[in-house]
Amino acid sequence: MATPPWKQKKPANDSAKITLTPESIAWARERAKQAGRRYPNLVDNMAATRRQQEAQRPPPERDHP
Repeated sequence: MATPPWKQKKPANDSAKITLTPESIAWARERAKQAGRRYPNLVDNMAATRRQQEAQRPPPERDHP
C-alpha cells in the first residue's frame, strides 16, 4: 500500500512547487463543494494540480496516420 500524501516528505527542490491558477482553484473548490466540504483539502488540491499539469503538457506525437 502506498504512503498517504500527508505522511510523505516534502520535495527537496523548489522546482516541484506549482502555483495553482485561479481556474484550478475554482475547480478544487467546486470538487470540495460536491463532496460536502466547505473548503478544498489536500486531495482536492493535488487533483487540481495534476489536472493543471496535464492541460499544460503537449499532446503525444503520433507516428502513424
